[in-house]
Amino acid sequence: MNIIKRIFAGAGILAGLSLVSCDLTTGSKSTFDETQVFSDPTLTEYQIYSIYEVFSHTNSHRGRYLPWYGYNTDIEWYISNTVNEKAEIVRYVMSANNSELNRDDGPYNELFAGIERANLTISGVRKYGSPDSRPEMAALLGEALVMRAVLYTELLKAYGEVPARFAPVTPETTYLNKSDRDIIYEQLLKDLEESFAYLSYNTARTDRAGLALAKGMYARIALMASGYAQRPENDKAGTGDPGRIRLTDNPNLTKAALYPKALEALKDVISRSGLDLESDYEQMWRDVNNMENLTGGREIIWVIPFSNSRGRWNYTFAIRNNGYTDWSPTDDNRGGQAGPVPYLYYWYKDYDTRRDVSCVNFEWEDRGDGTLPYPSGIENWYFGKYRFEWMVDHPYPGGDNDGVKPVYMRYADILLMAAEIANSSGDENSLASSRDADYARSCLKKILRRAYDSAHQSEADAEIDALTSEEEIFNEIKKQRALEFVGEFLRKADLIRWNCLKTSMDAASDELNALRTGAQGAITGFNYGSLGDYLWYRYDLSGTVPEIEMYGIHADELTTSTTPPSGSGWVPYTNSAGEVSKYIDEDSFKSPNSNITDKAAKGEGGGFYDADPDLKQWWPIPEISIINSQEHLKNDYNY
Repeated sequence: MNIIKRIFAGAGILAGLSLVSCDLTTGSKSTFDETQVFSDPTLTEYQIYSIYEVFSHTNSHRGRYLPWYGYNTDIEWYISNTVNEKAEIVRYVMSANNSELNRDDGPYNELFAGIERANLTISGVRKYGSPDSRPEMAALLGEALVMRAVLYTELLKAYGEVPARFAPVTPETTYLNKSDRDIIYEQLLKDLEESFAYLSYNTARTDRAGLALAKGMYARIALMASGYAQRPENDKAGTGDPGRIRLTDNPNLTKAALYPKALEALKDVISRSGLDLESDYEQMWRDVNNMENLTGGREIIWVIPFSNSRGRWNYTFAIRNNGYTDWSPTDDNRGGQAGPVPYLYYWYKDYDTRRDVSCVNFEWEDRGDGTLPYPSGIENWYFGKYRFEWMVDHPYPGGDNDGVKPVYMRYADILLMAAEIANSSGDENSLASSRDADYARSCLKKILRRAYDSAHQSEADAEIDALTSEEEIFNEIKKQRALEFVGEFLRKADLIRWNCLKTSMDAASDELNALRTGAQGAITGFNYGSLGDYLWYRYDLSGTVPEIEMYGIHADELTTSTTPPSGSGWVPYTNSAGEVSKYIDEDSFKSPNSNITDKAAKGEGGGFYDADPDLKQWWPIPEISIINSQEHLKNDYNY
């Protein structure tokens, strides 16, 4: 994965890009001019690298967008109880002057920097590269079109309405107000359709855009564009309009218009790309952490292209390491900023191999007798997909960067998007339906067959075959997108387009109350009364990495404080005072020393939001960008 090594040769090959406003101004020319660059495939490729390079900027995806976008949801939440500007971002009460994101070099401006580099590339190749007669230049044009679509999708997911910039900045277009998002959606979909003719499935690397990413992005954008969202009224974007949740009224962006094209694109990936699910879910994530087997042609389609010494993914999201340990060689705590909402563990079947990979209830600490995993408390579950101890060939070096490349799209998403679209009967009041429930079920079966262990393959088929109605199949798709992608932060955009962001978090709050009171879970169907009040744990030290076994958090493991489970080596869980303590009780999820008093409650003071998330689906454009826009930009949504 050497893309970043070559990026810096091309990052400034054209204009020196200056971030002075809501987006960009032009700067001085380099020693190369456009004619030289965009008639030469090598120099054009360097300019392509400059688009990718934006992701690694300090306060771009590396240090601000990725650590903060995508939660809280019904399956992923911020773990800390501290009330500060970081918590405000995820708890739907962020202000335009929030110091974490109100930066000249923050993600809003950085994403536009990448878009400007893509615009320069696209216009230059069209003008000087002869893409109609030179396939190598056409492929580079296609790659730039796809990356512009990725960058714009990231903006739309976070900020809602933004300016539409599809040509290099000129003095006349330095400052632009927001555009209706439908204008952007239509252009991105048109761009991606064009790219289909230029790109190939034979992409050797997952840090470069190919045809599978292009077609997957087409479907992802089609689902967003045709779905629900908080939108200003027509022609009111950038006027301070509060917006309301609604569907588009653009006939080109309805399900009826987009779903057939999106499903065709997904079916082509499924039938012609050569991609497939990895047979071993855990091994796939071990490879991601170890930065191995990220070549093309497998399940992972595209990763954020950090170098091996850049990025803060595990630094932010890995299983918590407390202080200096064998797995986190730094005196600071690392990982564990966010994690699965605790009930999620009980939504998996016991034989679902994704469960113990995705949801982990321990953290690493050296208490004087070597680094060991200790129970982290029922509130603190971590994304087991991300582990410092799995960074074998590229160990975490300490400091602020770890080199892990976040997975942006994989083949499992292709299957589940195809299932969702195939299962749909179209728009409300549609006169005709092209619903293909059999195809939807076939995609779901592939997901479950990989998920379930070898002894339970028949259960996968039986579960899916029992689903007949559109609602039943959709609910299974919604569930599988949770279980498959937890910690990959696709859920927030899903909940928004399904129009259930707040209701899903409220249902998660109810589920947590069921967990702490020993009631039946409405989401999971799990009887939480079958869990033990106390927890016992012991170690297996025979391998390279110590492993912890816990008793009391699984069904029918009813425990007392004085009687250990059968077998040797069991140690009772103790609280911070060293006293044997209940693991789950009536005070679970309550934090009396914090303003967030009840992490299982709805609304202000609860664990998920401090303002109605349906009225704050988007981040505000940063105040510094508003000021520098010469009054051309204005926030909507009552910011």
